[in-house]
Amino acid sequence: MKPLPLTEQLEECLFGGKAASLAVATRAGLPVPVGVAVPFGFVDAVAAGDAEARQQLAAIFRTLGAPLVARSSAVGEDSEQATFAGQYLTRLNLRSEPELVDAVLAIWDSARSPSAFAYRERLRLPREPRMGVVVQELVEADTAGVLFSRNPMTGSDELVIEAAWGLGESVVAGLVTPDRFRLRRDGAVVERIAGLKDVAVRIDPEGGTREREVPERLAHMLCLDDRQLAALRALTLRCGEVFAGGHDLEWAFAGDRLYLLQRRTLTAIPNPAFAAADRAGTR
Repeated sequence: MKPLPLTEQLEECLFGGKAASLAVATRAGLPVPVGVAVPFGFVDAVAAGDAEARQQLAAIFRTLGAPLVARSSAVGEDSEQATFAGQYLTRLNLRSEPELVDAVLAIWDSARSPSAFAYRERLRLPREPRMGVVVQELVEADTAGVLFSRNPMTGSDELVIEAAWGLGESVVAGLVTPDRFRLRRDGAVVERIAGLKDVAVRIDPEGGTREREVPERLAHMLCLDDRQLAALRALTLRCGEVFAGGHDLEWAFAGDRLYLLQRRTLTAIPNPAFAAADRAGTR
């Protein structure tokens, strides 16, 4: 099976859960960055050094153009029974064909780490992973974060949003104390808590990312306004029309435009801080 654009209908058993979910979102008109899904068999061929597969991967880079992001999309990942957040890699700001190949190899290898094998064994999944990859245009975010469609601490029917300046890595890797918002279903904001966002993860022009110091005034300022909160609520409602169950979303604003970066089924987790810790290492 060859790589396919996210506009196609993708089988989870070939492309992985993340790719299949993003493809559904893309076809439904949700604001997903343009991308290509790479099936696990193709990833295996790249890891085995297959020259034709690596040439096709280079062609994907030339088609999409830099900067790119490569995300893991393992078969069986991000289901209601299991979330592999924190187990596999994401590589940001890929600016050359060799960097994309190296990113795919690193993601393939992350599926075979001792912790990933232990997690699979605990869930009684097949030991040998099947790792797909999603390659997308990278959103150069001004603000980014996570959203839960149900309060993961109390189970309450409300939206919980965590946000920070720059790329979402600062939130999902626990580098900052993010701003926290709680919204009722009707959109009313019931809580706004400013965090300490003294670091922002930004794109490095040379490739990869760097942590940048945030001016003190911005570090303590809420990074989302009412208009942006309303846009996030609207995105959640649209996800509810497309997907069953609760939503664990990763999102980003670039200027006035909101992007959906990932959508997972919301699983039982004790609180948002645990969710951020569970994700750490994926970015």
